[in-house]
Amino acid sequence: MAQFGFSSTADEVLDGKDLSGTIAFITGGYSGLGQETARAMAARGAHIIIAGRDLSKADAAAQEIRASVDNARVETIACDLASLDAVRACGREARERFDRIDLLINNAGVMACPKSETKDGFEMQFGTNHLGHFQLTKELMPLVEKSAESGHDARIVNLSSRGHHLDRVHFDDPNYEQRNYEKWPAYGQSKTANILFSVGLDKRFGDKGITALALHPGGIMTNLGRHMTEDDVAWMRKRMEENAKGGGEGFKTVPQGAATTCFAATEPSLKGRGGSYLEDCHIAEVDDDSPTGGVRSYAVDPQNAEKLWSVSERLVGEEFSA
Repeated sequence: MAQFGFSSTADEVLDGKDLSGTIAFITGGYSGLGQETARAMAARGAHIIIAGRDLSKADAAAQEIRASVDNARVETIACDLASLDAVRACGREARERFDRIDLLINNAGVMACPKSETKDGFEMQFGTNHLGHFQLTKELMPLVEKSAESGHDARIVNLSSRGHHLDRVHFDDPNYEQRNYEKWPAYGQSKTANILFSVGLDKRFGDKGITALALHPGGIMTNLGRHMTEDDVAWMRKRMEENAKGGGEGFKTVPQGAATTCFAATEPSLKGRGGSYLEDCHIAEVDDDSPTGGVRSYAVDPQNAEKLWSVSERLVGEEFSA
């Protein structure tokens, strides 16, 4: 395995790789980490599909990538993860338009927003970050399965965060109906769900040749933090500084932040390592104490993954089985 780490960039991770013929579907691909992932993969020949709530922003990002990458193949599709009906419509359109999906990169998300609900009445962070992607993955799974069946290295990459250290999933009350809403634990719950979803996907689809991975991209200032107050930014900076003092690292640039996504999507040695959680371009150790790294045991626990799967099926009102 190539030695990449904290400061590696997306271009460095993909250097020398030929992604010609690879179809990558990226949610939230029109800004921040998603756009950098799309650009870096397009530069190596991948056919990119940018999915996003705002189609005009997606089209603008696609145009930007085409302007910077010769012969880039970039398409766009509308997908509002905060509406199950919109997600289902995206799935229908995708199944009509595309033959298969080799890399499904569930990148979009919201962070630390004030208490609000999705169109279906779910708490916004859990509803968007997890349930929207749960439903979208179900919709797109026939295309991902076609990739695996045709001999491609099919992968599903779920962007989680070290924020999963902030809270586990409250299976009896994921939508804060019985407890007071707190935006950071709510973010933590949704990011834990992203990891458990990868564990659940691996159990159901791993033997079909589909590798599902979760990752922490690093601390990066992108528009993911658009809901953060000045106090939030100060709190996060303090956490990052304390993290750095404790042997961890500080903030990453966007190209550095997109590196672990590109690594998870393309590193050959990760094939068949589904259910793993990566940080800084390596599989993280299970660690329930370190504030500076590792994955919490509750986030990779198979029983928790099954509980989350059942809760998710009940909330979206559909079964999602292999």
